[in-house]
Amino acid sequence: MSNAPRDARAKRDWGSDDSATPILHVDMDSFFAQVEMREDPSLIGRPIVVGGTSGRGVVTSATYEARALGVRAGMPTSRARALCPTAAFIPGNHALYRHYSHQVMGILATITPALEQVSIDEAFLDVAGSRRRLGSPTHIARLIRTRIREAVGLPASVGIAATKSVAKIASSHAKPDGLLLIPQDATVEFLHGLPVGALWGVGGRTGAILDREGIDTIGDLAHTPITRLTKLLGVASAHHLHDLSWGIDPRAVSTSRPEKSIGMERTFEDDVRSRTQIEHFILAASHDCARRLRSGGVVGWTVGIKMRGADFHTITRSISLIAPTDTGRDIARAAQSLFAREDMPIGGSAPVRRARRGIAVPLRRRRRDPGPRRKTSGLRACDGSDSLQVRCRCPGTRDPSGHSGSLLAVRSAVTLRRMVRVLAVPRHRPDRAVTRGAVASRGRSCEPVRRRHRVHAKLEISNRPKGAGNGSHRV
Repeated sequence: MSNAPRDARAKRDWGSDDSATPILHVDMDSFFAQVEMREDPSLIGRPIVVGGTSGRGVVTSATYEARALGVRAGMPTSRARALCPTAAFIPGNHALYRHYSHQVMGILATITPALEQVSIDEAFLDVAGSRRRLGSPTHIARLIRTRIREAVGLPASVGIAATKSVAKIASSHAKPDGLLLIPQDATVEFLHGLPVGALWGVGGRTGAILDREGIDTIGDLAHTPITRLTKLLGVASAHHLHDLSWGIDPRAVSTSRPEKSIGMERTFEDDVRSRTQIEHFILAASHDCARRLRSGGVVGWTVGIKMRGADFHTITRSISLIAPTDTGRDIARAAQSLFAREDMPIGGSAPVRRARRGIAVPLRRRRRDPGPRRKTSGLRACDGSDSLQVRCRCPGTRDPSGHSGSLLAVRSAVTLRRMVRVLAVPRHRPDRAVTRGAVASRGRSCEPVRRRHRVHAKLEISNRPKGAGNGSHRV
């Protein structure tokens, strides 16, 4: 269920030229709610809200009748009840949703092998290689919708465009149960009239920054100087969103998406006032994540926690480990040290921070020294809130001591952000602290540390596992 804004005034017909639009984005309409109606026809015609039914629950899906009254994904269920008291509130059955999802993805796989599933109810397809067999992209999109309706009994919307980002926006504007083609020549005109929040990658925080600066539409974003965007959003986000605003998106449909993280979280039913109770959960979550790390042959580098209070205010904290690990003790020690630094209100005006605490592991591939290339892999957190960064190599291998090959390969990898050479300003200009020549190993840039004195940082790092020789790496 997407909360991206849609412009009801946007045109529904942008032309019929699909010769340069091989990308399709298939998105199921109100997927969880539609599955519930499929299983229980008595629900047809009623507003339906799927999500946690307790006081702590949140909405995961809602029909368009409920959305018209203001119900949105991520909204507390109690708020949804107040907005739509006549709706049927259903706790959800994720095993059932996965069953229907497998059927839908099976149908899409018969269209083209160039299939990228991005969630349980949406996928990208590149049908450039299917034209001769099945026809034009528009014909293929109609065929997909018909097959899903006949075989699974659910509605689907399809966006057709030259790039993934535009196809995703098009499918959103095709809802409910529709199809929208954006010819390549009409891409910029289509985008520039939409609210900036419709752009793939503009979330709540980024949208608030842009709104504060008077950037309301994608067209406004496109015509904003890149230097100004860089100051507002940072270099990477500024260039990425600026390119998307002009329809530039080089990302191809990927048939295999690397798994990046693991995680665990919990929402407590009652306000928690005991630090011990949360510490017990941190310990259990840490060992669960460690077990999944070891089973995947990867190790963790940075541990983080995320806490959400009764007012849905969320804070995140993280810390990098001295050496990567796959043991629950190390993960728990780091997570508990982060938690110990945070205040836990007991009564008073501030709500007790409860819930949603976990440990996730995004995989970060770092540039390696020249040598035999080995396969890397990682895990993704399907339900985690907290982040635990992972770098892995030689997954699944272990040395006689019992440590994973990943750990051996990464044990000597030291974060080089602090390894910088700083040149002081001349002594006759002591009032200016200017640094030069930030140096980082392996081509990785870093921010220099500001100093007033001439300092040369030198560090020798063992570049091989124990017993593999005396090689070293100098900075």
